[in-house]
Amino acid sequence: MNTYDFDVPADRHNTDCLKYDFAAERHKPADALPFWVADMDFSTAPEIIEAVIQRTRHGIFGYTDVKDHYYDAVACWYTTRFGYTPARESLIVTPGIVFALCCALYACTKPGDAVLIQPPVYYPFRQSIAAQERRVITSALVNNSGRYETDFADFEKKIRDNKVKLFVLCSPHNPVGRVWKREELERTAEICLRYGVTIFADEIHSDFVFGENRHTPLPSLSKEVEKITVWGTAPTKTFNLAGLQISDIFIADRDLNRAFHKALDASGYSQPNALGLTAAEAAYRDGGPWFDAVKAYIEINMEKTAAFFREKKTRITTEKTEGTYLMWLDCRQLGLAPDVLDDLVLNRAKLWLDSGRIFGKEGEGFQRINTACPWTCLEKGIGQLAAAVQA
Repeated sequence: MNTYDFDVPADRHNTDCLKYDFAAERHKPADALPFWVADMDFSTAPEIIEAVIQRTRHGIFGYTDVKDHYYDAVACWYTTRFGYTPARESLIVTPGIVFALCCALYACTKPGDAVLIQPPVYYPFRQSIAAQERRVITSALVNNSGRYETDFADFEKKIRDNKVKLFVLCSPHNPVGRVWKREELERTAEICLRYGVTIFADEIHSDFVFGENRHTPLPSLSKEVEKITVWGTAPTKTFNLAGLQISDIFIADRDLNRAFHKALDASGYSQPNALGLTAAEAAYRDGGPWFDAVKAYIEINMEKTAAFFREKKTRITTEKTEGTYLMWLDCRQLGLAPDVLDDLVLNRAKLWLDSGRIFGKEGEGFQRINTACPWTCLEKGIGQLAAAVQA
């Protein structure tokens, strides 16, 4: 049985690491501890590293594409873990989920069309929609005592009144950590079906689901829902492979699949990253034990973090999330304006977090923190935040 030591800090400095090596370029203090970007401070599974080493030893990195053995590894993961098997012909490999969203925007909408998001939500959604000159329509999630829910009346009204063409679903939701229940997804999908709305389902965090919560792949709801879904999946969050730029997009409907391929052609992208394919296949085939171990470690990190803020009485509240390894810190009781809160976190606590306001105005008063790191590092960071607040 494999054992993994996630307590040993990894030095990522001087590796051109976005998280640690770009403080100056991002106008952040050099001594600010980074807990912002959503990658992990853990080496990936040994089986993945070995597969990449063996592939590298071949020494030739020419054009590479997807064979059945790659699909088989990906499909087996989703069949085993989620009870849903996507069709082979529906698979399209892209270099990332946001890239795939941009292709879906091109395929399903035209300039001036309305695209709906649910803030506070992953900010590249808004940026991508606006960059393609589509209209950003928001149906904000309702914060019910720390639990975010869809306002279905508003959701339907926004779709109907704005003739929305595409809805971007974040499942599990980043940054608020909701894992949508099946009945919530069914109600969401029913509205989209009724109004002819295509759904882009970003499910990149689907493996990080905790406690009694269960993730439901959107296209698994029914054949009708599968037909309107662009299903975005990737091994990059699960196995810490973001830099290898690989994601698996599944589109069951032939016409929608064809339109997405046309958008892919328009982008100039064709064959995927050779090492990304190697790493992803090894991850889905052999990385399960490592993932289960790192998930358990992160879950304990989140429990300790929530307990820390309860015990310190800092007026910052948070709970272990239902999904993702990101925690949503509610700092509203501090009574600080958003820019003052950001200054407290960055320049007094010396922490580089993601300010809640970048996820939409609904995120003002919040901060997002990444818990996928050794506990000693996380404990130091939240300790600095508590000390800055108490001072």
